[in-house]
Amino acid sequence: MAERKLYLKFVDADVTGIVTPYWETAPETCKAIWGALAKPIRWPAMHAMFSGPEIMMGLPEEARNFDPTKLPPENQTVLPEVGELLWFYQPRNFFKIDPSEFWEIGLFYGVGGRTFGPTGWIPCTYFARMTENLDAIAAQCRLIRLEGVKTVELGRVA
Repeated sequence: MAERKLYLKFVDADVTGIVTPYWETAPETCKAIWGALAKPIRWPAMHAMFSGPEIMMGLPEEARNFDPTKLPPENQTVLPEVGELLWFYQPRNFFKIDPSEFWEIGLFYGVGGRTFGPTGWIPCTYFARMTENLDAIAAQCRLIRLEGVKTVELGRVA
């Protein structure tokens, strides 16, 4: 079987990075995300508040074709490496300050990232790593801090 990879693209800037899933260490999460991306998704990416150099995006309702509560913890840490992508599910009323449900995919684009939130340290599942064009993607991520939300597309490499 050919190696299954993903891409992350900043739509307006036409900058794309290639993402290699961690099929060995996060197989269930990779399978779920792969299935959710049968069609590419677009989502407004924003910069994280607590986690350092991270952009975060959601998984749109039309791509939510798995039960997030059934995914086991896999390949978890609170100190991600540069280029790693996380999966985090926030059920309703998980945080006192934010009662909404959120299906999060995050990308850590620089040194010093951590999964720290309003309640403290939060271990997350790391399911992939950007393996091509991270520098150009990181430059776009840094611009979000200055310019605000940017549309990102995430999908399967054909």
